[in-house]
Amino acid sequence: MIRIDDRLYDERHFSETSARLATETGLTQRDTGRYAVCFQETADWLSLFFAIRKAGASVLPIHPGTPYPAARKLAVGAGCDRLFYNSVTAEVLDVPAVEPTPGTLLQMSSGTTGAPKCIARSWAEIDAEIESYVRTFREPEDMTPVIACPTTHSYGLICGILVALKRGQTPVIVDTANPKYLLKVLRETERPLLYSSPAILHTLARLLPAGERIYATMTSGTLLPDPWFADIRAKSRFMFQQYGCSESGCIAINPDVAAAGDMGFVLPHHSVETGNSAESAAEIIIRNGDGIAIHTRDLGYRRTDGMLVFVSRMDDMINVSGLNVYPKDVEDAVMAMPAITDAVAFRKSDRFAGERVALLFSANQAITPQAVREWCSRYLAGHQLPMEILQVDAVPRQANGKISRRDVAARHMAGEFNKPKAGAA
Repeated sequence: MIRIDDRLYDERHFSETSARLATETGLTQRDTGRYAVCFQETADWLSLFFAIRKAGASVLPIHPGTPYPAARKLAVGAGCDRLFYNSVTAEVLDVPAVEPTPGTLLQMSSGTTGAPKCIARSWAEIDAEIESYVRTFREPEDMTPVIACPTTHSYGLICGILVALKRGQTPVIVDTANPKYLLKVLRETERPLLYSSPAILHTLARLLPAGERIYATMTSGTLLPDPWFADIRAKSRFMFQQYGCSESGCIAINPDVAAAGDMGFVLPHHSVETGNSAESAAEIIIRNGDGIAIHTRDLGYRRTDGMLVFVSRMDDMINVSGLNVYPKDVEDAVMAMPAITDAVAFRKSDRFAGERVALLFSANQAITPQAVREWCSRYLAGHQLPMEILQVDAVPRQANGKISRRDVAARHMAGEFNKPKAGAA
């Protein structure tokens, strides 16, 4: 069973609906098809998803807020031959014929460090991930998953819905981003485990009155700034964190988060190569069951207790006159300043130092760049100090809460953030 907002859908509903959709869409005759699906209603999307998966075909989930032209472009880019856009009548797409392959879950990478690319993972890989996740991560067995993140993303779809169904639980899907409604759902749910983005978790932590805590929270997708982590940890009875990538799914889970960078213990269906200390941090390289190496472009290391620790994205590191600057160190210092609500540090070319640190920040009052720089000078070395500082209404984040520093730098270079505003230079 699955609950979507206030409505409970039983197994019979999805079974009958999926069977009807399989017949209406011709799935029973085309089990090697590649289908892109973009439905506004979660129940409709999940019904078609279950039908496609049962047929052994391939599916590209597309976020429900995606406009038709963008959805069609994604479908064509992923090599899909059919697009279901808010209708069970498929649009036939003119794409080059491909060799029939076993069914896969098609996903677009986040694009935070380069152009998004299509990742195909077989249903057998997905099943192995779910089995490993359930067998290893036992703490939530008596909790109720509350999924307040897109069910078209692997975090909500696999780790939220499919894991819950594997455990015999009834997941609760919240289709609105309204934090007050989400708090209402959490208060009405027995031992809720909230799967959501760091930004939403932080908002809820700030909304909760003193003395009230969320039963359990799960965070994923981006490294929490230390001030956000402290707020969420204080307002969570249990706090979990998971780490993964598009190519391999969930890699590690932390069953008791004590520090933002502690990603967790590696799931047994993976092996990991990386550094063995903070001083020897190296790229995190994943090997799955077939031994193929997946380069994450993340810097990290494993402690002697097995904990996988994240340091930085390799592409995010800023080289100032030969000295490495990790953006998170700058952001943590900035966000500890009273009134500042969010920040992103990124690289800017400099003809003398090669690269310099630039900074965007948001705050609930006007703050001058000089005041920010003076604050940072108490906590950061000279090469870490941001040289260009701009205050914006909101730091640009993606729908999943991630920041694309590459995108921020490009928009900054184009002058998008340079419009004068109170307190900014």
